[in-house]
Parts: sequence; structure tokens; C-alpha cells
Amino acid sequence: MKIKLFLIGLLFVFAMPVAAQNCSKYYPMEEGSTLEYTSMDGKGKTQGTISYTVTNVIDEGSSTSATMVMKYMDDKGKEAFNSEFTYSCTENTVTIDYQSLMSNQMLQQFGDMEMEVSGTDIELPNNLEVGQVLPDANIAMKMSMSGVSMTSKVDMINRKVEKQETITTPAGTFECYVIYSENQSKMMMSSQNFPSRLWLAEDIGMVKQETFNKNGKLMSSMVLTSLSK
Repeated sequence: MKIKLFLIGLLFVFAMPVAAQNCSKYYPMEEGSTLEYTSMDGKGKTQGTISYTVTNVIDEGSSTSATMVMKYMDDKGKEAFNSEFTYSCTENTVTIDYQSLMSNQMLQQFGDMEMEVSGTDIELPNNLEVGQVLPDANIAMKMSMSGVSMTSKVDMINRKVEKQETITTPAGTFECYVIYSENQSKMMMSSQNFPSRLWLAEDIGMVKQETFNKNGKLMSSMVLTSLSK
């Protein structure tokens, strides 16, 4: 269960909508803005809902920083976990600090362990075009207790702007860029690869996200169901 929550949280974060209002043409980042998504399994069955709310937007010269509060509710309406993510926008790039990628619940589950966290920030440039290659990102955790160590790592690689596509969700119809990436997880003796696609719309952010197994079979998806600014 600990490992499952760790992975779920990271996958949501790598796909989450982030940008700042004053220096990005993507995503309306006014305080109080909320985007809600429906999470489904590979067969289209609803698994829960995820909401992102923008709080604490601060302008500091040429840089803008903000906090994104995420809540995941399961299919019974019970809160499974929540987290707060910090990010900043400078000139043409939005950057998420990798140290902000751990939710409070994840940290509490490993509370009895000594922990070292390292990684590479996630970057999303302001100007996207088809064929563009985006920087890799990763987060790694080294945990130890009573002389026993365990290392967990997720790499987000092969990021590229694949195409443009118009899609319709319960929230409306959107012209999107489709970003492909691969999320490689390594935990103890286990190693897995999860290709994914992310649909991004100007002034909205993430509209849809799909995750596949190594054979290309759809494992899960998220679609934008409502938004308020």
C-alpha cells in the first residue's frame, strides 16, 4: 500500500496542470481557480475524482510562484490523499521543485524511516510546437531503518510534443497539444514502464491524460469534467 500510494502520487504530479498566470499562456492561475477531473480505469470505470485548486500566488519581479492543492477522492467519495505542490514561472518556463512532489500522506507512511530525496525539476516551456523535445525529470527516495535501506525512483523520460488534436470532454471542446512521455519506476527488485499521453489546452491546462502498460494497453485515464476561475 505504501508503494502504491507513492507511485499514484508521483504519476498524478507528473501529469498535473501547472503554470503561472503572469508568465505563461497556458493555465489560468488565479487564486481560487479549480479544475476537477474524473479518474477511470482501462475499461472506463470511474475510480474517483481529482481536484486542483490554485492558492497563494506571489509575484516577485520577473518570477511568479504559487501553490496547487490537490485532493483525490475515491469512487465512494472518501478522500484517499491530498497534497500541496509549489511551482514557479520565470520568463518562458514553468518549473516544479522536485522536493514538492511528496504528499503529506506519503511522508507520514514512511515517518519511522530516515529519508533522502533528490531529483530533477519538471519543466514545461511556454512555447510548444509539434516535434519539440522536452527535458526529462525524476525523483528518487532513499529510505533506511534499523540498517535496512530501500531505494525508490521514478524517471519521466522521452518527453515530446507529439501532435495537435481537438478533443471534447464534459467540460467542453478544446484544441490541445498532445505530450508523450514514459514514467519508469524502480522500487526494490521491481522495475516498470508506464507510457502516457497528456492533452494540454491554452488557458486551461491539462484536459486529458492516459497511462498505458508496456504493451500499449490503456491502464487508466483522467478527463477534465469541470473548471471554475
